[in-house]
Amino acid sequence: MQTPTNMAVPLAAELRLPTSWLDYTILGIYFVVVLGIGFAARRSVKTSLDFFLSGRSLPAWITGLAFISANLAATEILGMAANSAQYGAYTVHWYWIGAIPAMVFLGLVMMPFYYGSKVRSVPEMLLLRFDKWAHLLSSLLFAFAAILIAGVNLYALALVVEALLGWPQWVAIVVAGAFVLAYITLGGLSSAIYNEVLQFFVILAALIPIVVLGLKKVGGWGGLTDKLTAQHGANFTTAWGGTGIGSSNPLGANWLTIVLGLGFVLSFGYWTTNFAEVQRALSAKNLSAAQRTPLIAAYPKIFIVFLVMIPGLVAAALVPGFGTAKSGYQYNDAILYLMHGLLPNGVLGIAITGLLAAFMAGMAANVSSFNTVFTNDIWGRYVVKGREDGYYVRFGRLITVIGVCASVGTAFLASSFSNIMSYLQTLFSFFNVPMFVVFIIGMFWKRASVKSGFWGLLAGTVAAMVNYFVIYKQGIIDIPTDQGANFVSAMVGFAAGAVVMFAVSLFTEPKPAEELQGLVYGTTSPGMTEPPAPGDEAWYRKPALLGWGAVVIAAACYIPFSF
Repeated sequence: MQTPTNMAVPLAAELRLPTSWLDYTILGIYFVVVLGIGFAARRSVKTSLDFFLSGRSLPAWITGLAFISANLAATEILGMAANSAQYGAYTVHWYWIGAIPAMVFLGLVMMPFYYGSKVRSVPEMLLLRFDKWAHLLSSLLFAFAAILIAGVNLYALALVVEALLGWPQWVAIVVAGAFVLAYITLGGLSSAIYNEVLQFFVILAALIPIVVLGLKKVGGWGGLTDKLTAQHGANFTTAWGGTGIGSSNPLGANWLTIVLGLGFVLSFGYWTTNFAEVQRALSAKNLSAAQRTPLIAAYPKIFIVFLVMIPGLVAAALVPGFGTAKSGYQYNDAILYLMHGLLPNGVLGIAITGLLAAFMAGMAANVSSFNTVFTNDIWGRYVVKGREDGYYVRFGRLITVIGVCASVGTAFLASSFSNIMSYLQTLFSFFNVPMFVVFIIGMFWKRASVKSGFWGLLAGTVAAMVNYFVIYKQGIIDIPTDQGANFVSAMVGFAAGAVVMFAVSLFTEPKPAEELQGLVYGTTSPGMTEPPAPGDEAWYRKPALLGWGAVVIAAACYIPFSF
């Protein structure tokens, strides 16, 4: 069993970034623009629908870029670079098998149910399909998970601020949290989405110079693979090498756990039920735009892997044993290590701005989804019912403040992991996977009873936690890495939830067929049959073409990494 190395160690002193007035000027201009967007978006917030879902008025290209930008956070930048430094080219699995199929499934199959039912959140869908107990439990679990994940992004943001200014991490965490709070509270989801579109391009401008200069430093792709093969073996630079059952590889997982644990259970659990992502699609102006939101996002997702994987590989090539106590670095330091050693002033300012943009996008996505679920699904549904619309807008702003304060606390929890990607995948296996099994069975099996939703969700969550904290952490079963344990926990949680749902459904009553219209595959509701808007009937906007095109390209990308 592998445990995190070099835990809670302060950022290495040699990573202090050599910033100049030019870098600070670029950063200052960005902050002014972000707050300006927040103030501009505030004028459009007149109702709770405006605050929580942008009035369902945004075009597909805006929501599509916001969808991918919300994911371009600590998971992508520090997390995937750390993953690559630790596990090598196996990182491609989180994209081509661990994202694209699920994003396509969300767009083609699930968005008509989400958007057509006019729900304001993912948990609300469980209220319609099952009962209030499934709804309440899913709302509480999601709210808790959103705060934990927001803390990951806040911690990652604090690492950059620490490197930039030399502030202690706790100061950086508090200041960064206050800044994100300002623009979300001002303009609600619209402020978050428009900032995410801006942040998408800033992030690309930050990562591309790191990749180009990093490859130049190690002698190109050939020089990089030669160095990594000499240090870590041939499997470190392949996608499937050493993944046979019983074989060993850096990831500590075989092809079955990769395909089922990551490619199906974790991936579909995250992309189809994570409201921080789905919320962007629900803010689209019509059903066609909502369907195209994750499909548009799938195309940059295919290629972003190179921008986050290559820096991690370069760091591993330049510093033998990178991420171990002997090297003096954590895996999370990979990006900062390259920024310090490769980027000149000016370019360094752009890179710092891009990293801050990424982390704010991720935190904003989780905080905006948290305030929506807590206000509508918990407070407005079970605590204070039937108040005027303005009350819920004011409460939404208040709970945003509370959510940011709570995420400050959870940021310190994230700091105990040397690879924050492992931590995130652990959270996904606990919270997203059990919700996915309830959704998928409820959507495709009419006989799934009203009570099965609650018990399936509870059983899946408990089983995943028991597998991780008891069976894995206590060494009852030897699993080589945290990531391998996460894949197994996800599969255990999925299986437990499914078994319990089937068992409970056999002994309890299903919903009447007339109440399942638009909630079960094969049925429709009026919102799912709206005619295409002018222009949406064009061939290049067809969701099926966009979706299957992304799947084919992702599969083709595996070819160079299969040998």
